[in-house]
Amino acid sequence: MAAVRVPYEYAIIQAVPRIERGELINVGVLLYSQRQDFLAARTHLHEDRLRALDPKVDVPAVAAALAAWEATCTGAGAAATMKPGERFRWLVAPRSTILRAGPVHMGLATDPSTELDRLLTVLVH
Repeated sequence: MAAVRVPYEYAIIQAVPRIERGELINVGVLLYSQRQDFLAARTHLHEDRLRALDPKVDVPAVAAALAAWEATCTGAGAAATMKPGERFRWLVAPRSTILRAGPVHMGLATDPSTELDRLLTVLVH
């Protein structure tokens, strides 16, 4: 019997070091599967690419912000009382900060964690 594919939603996490310029790089992926009660982020910060957009960018601050996004997915901090779907919607909401989520897309996968790793490789690395 074939494995069952379930729907998921994902968004690319983007770093925008200078909001006024609108230039960005992909630094991670958020993936949410309601059916599997799964929410996680995988990140990878290309420091040289980020510095190409802004040589003065505070790389440790960007890395800390990415870690905070990953922690939010697990329900840490202010997200402690939120359900995974609420945390996903909170993270993908429009914002004008150094990190933002791109448009939300849909897909089907048998294993959300494996799919998240695949998306990180395709969209960020």
